[in-house]
Amino acid sequence: MPRRVRTSERGAAVVDFVLVLLVLLPLVIGILQLALVLHVRNTLASAAAEGARHAAVAGSSAPAGRAKVQELVSGALSADFVRSVSVRPALVGGAPGYEAVVTADVGLLGFGGAGVPIRVSGHAVAEVAPP
Repeated sequence: MPRRVRTSERGAAVVDFVLVLLVLLPLVIGILQLALVLHVRNTLASAAAEGARHAAVAGSSAPAGRAKVQELVSGALSADFVRSVSVRPALVGGAPGYEAVVTADVGLLGFGGAGVPIRVSGHAVAEVAPP
């Protein structure tokens, strides 16, 4: 009768788990980071566009547009993300208008550190008050 060699597989599940975790954990963290960066970028782009529109309304000004951008950003995101907000007069398609620019840094999962730089802008043609 041939002798059967028993091979023990004790602990194999732990090794398999660690090997799979080494592949899946960076993938999941990368997906979460991408989602955060896209969320912040879309929120800032919307706030910049709305701030430029607010500044372009007849009787308004660039400081009012800047205040609107800051109000929208502070209501949706942490202040830690935003580095600068500026609203200034600019030509929009050859017409006078306003440009709002927001720059931000998104650290790893929002915790800080070296991050992804984001710069978004919004434009609006200035309204002219009727005479």
